[in-house]
Amino acid sequence: MLTGGGDCPGLNAVLRAVVRSAEDSYGANVVGFRHGWRGVVESDSVELTTVATKGLLNAGGTVLGTSRYHPSDHDGAVDAILDTIARDRIGALLVVGGDGTLAAAQPLMARGVPIIGIPKTIDNDVRLTDRSVGFDTALLIATEAIDRVHTTAESHDRVMVVEVMGHRAGWLALCAGIAGGAHFILTPEDPFDIGEVAAALRHRHRRVSSSIVVVAEGAQATPGTLDFVPAESPMGQITAGAIGERVRSELTARTGFDTRLVVLGHVQRGGSPTPTDRLLATRFGVAAVEAVLEGKSGLMTALVDDQVCLVPLDEATAGIRPAPEDLRRLARMLTG
Repeated sequence: MLTGGGDCPGLNAVLRAVVRSAEDSYGANVVGFRHGWRGVVESDSVELTTVATKGLLNAGGTVLGTSRYHPSDHDGAVDAILDTIARDRIGALLVVGGDGTLAAAQPLMARGVPIIGIPKTIDNDVRLTDRSVGFDTALLIATEAIDRVHTTAESHDRVMVVEVMGHRAGWLALCAGIAGGAHFILTPEDPFDIGEVAAALRHRHRRVSSSIVVVAEGAQATPGTLDFVPAESPMGQITAGAIGERVRSELTARTGFDTRLVVLGHVQRGGSPTPTDRLLATRFGVAAVEAVLEGKSGLMTALVDDQVCLVPLDEATAGIRPAPEDLRRLARMLTG
């Protein structure tokens, strides 16, 4: 098995569940590849046992390490993976990751490699599953941060801009913003007009003296209202704080209010997973092992109506899952 993409709380809980169910219940052996797909290419692996995974349930991060390495981006990588699988006699691969890491499995499945995916991402944007491992913990961290920012905003009569993760989907911004009582929430799904936000702030501050603006890192401005294109890394990552700083500076200039920026950044990825994430990770890990032992492949574990099921991996990676209209409508009703 491997863990790929950005780290998040709950990955170690997945590893523990896979090993315990595979070894203790079925007598199967588990090998972990270090640093995601790159570890399979380089045949960098370690044997995972019940003893070796003891104490991982509440540990953040991943003891296997991770990376944003995608085999299809490197010449010869797919063939190298096939060589590793044949040489190490790997019966099936369990791939734990977000949409990018899971999509990278497609060329291997086309070559006959049995693969089961397990979704994890704090953005909660993997298709066909109601929740991904890591989202609940990130939501708790973001909500607690917004709760704390309220008091300093009120004490100093400030506007506080809080930037959270969410490159292409606003799940985290919307859920944390609603749960934390934010007054404005800017997301990738609904382009914003910075002039309208500033006007709404000025109107609000006739009655109160502080406001909280939550901004997803991938929030988009309505074309023609703000000349801003966020810089992206070669892997498509947005520079943390870029949109948050632009929103902060624009609101300062347009309202005259003392406006400060808080960028949560990688804090959202760290620390011990919540009980909800531990339980989800455990359920997914056990379901993935059982799927492999039943000879299934090309599937992903998913949570649908609080039931763990298996869905087609190719469909789950055919794009992202944006935040639904009912959640966005709720945010619009409660903010502005």
